[in-house]
Amino acid sequence: MKIGFFVNDIAREEEHFATTILANEASRRGHTVCYVTPSDFSFMPDDRLCLRARFAPKKKFASYMAFFKAIQDRRLETRTIDAADLDVLMLRNDPSNDAVDRPWAEGIGVLFGRIAAEQGVLVLNDPDGLGQATNKLYFQSFPESLRAPTLISKDVEAIKRFANEQGEKIVLKPLRGSGGQSVFVVGAEKASNLNQMIEAISRDGYVIAQAYVPAAKDGDIRFFLINGVPLRHKGHYAAFRRTSASDDVRSNIHAGGTASKAEIGETELAVAELVRPKLIRDGMFLVGLDIVGDKILEINVFSPGGLRNCSRFEGVRFSVAILDAIENKLAIRRQYPGRFSNRELAVL
Repeated sequence: MKIGFFVNDIAREEEHFATTILANEASRRGHTVCYVTPSDFSFMPDDRLCLRARFAPKKKFASYMAFFKAIQDRRLETRTIDAADLDVLMLRNDPSNDAVDRPWAEGIGVLFGRIAAEQGVLVLNDPDGLGQATNKLYFQSFPESLRAPTLISKDVEAIKRFANEQGEKIVLKPLRGSGGQSVFVVGAEKASNLNQMIEAISRDGYVIAQAYVPAAKDGDIRFFLINGVPLRHKGHYAAFRRTSASDDVRSNIHAGGTASKAEIGETELAVAELVRPKLIRDGMFLVGLDIVGDKILEINVFSPGGLRNCSRFEGVRFSVAILDAIENKLAIRRQYPGRFSNRELAVL
């Protein structure tokens, strides 16, 4: 199998990223692995899509950390290939990371991912589905019972009215963004700063005002789904709990949150079942849910992270199950050529 991983920038990748762990697992199995970034596509006059790809060395590494070190080597083999030569292209970029400094790069993965899918490459997650999910408005298309009351607006007065209606606290965050950037909890003690917070967020776009979920004080659970169902390997669910620092509402690990083992019970499984139909319709192969109580705060469909923590707390390598699933999809495609669309195959 030839598998490409599309990322924002190889230099910005980190050794513990889920992408590194997945790429290393593919390499460990003897598959050809390459990395592609937004500036590496060329659509040729004869309608071929070409990629300037950086190839991982064909060897087994002692660990994913050693694999990552090799990927960061400036002497890494780089060559131009036809996209159609790939079996799989995993879209693992975060568009919001390019929205400000490189707006031209923000939608490149979806744009060229569609062309690659048309040329016979299995693209995960499905690029048409991802095209609907380029900002947090996508979240509002899931069942209302899973969502805290939410207003999306640039109208300062409307946001203030919403804050008054919700009572003690609300959460403010940007419609575009990820990783806990520009997230504020506004209570009575901070009401006088509401104007400044709204102004700071709305400078870059629309504001999400969301009712505060009290259970958030205990953190959230990052819960992985694969093919629309909970990711499970050797009887263990791929999940972990994230708890914010005492002085910070954000539970994101790189924003100061801490990770611990999560217990998956009927509530979390019921939440996963409610989101399953839409994830399948949209061709979302690998997804990370952020669950608080019986509510979802985020649905991460572009580059959900945290596989290392899941594996660390559960004692199994979830990357094995994910690569098994990808290999199975290719086997189905070879057995039934032309029968399934990219979106259908993405969640089989």
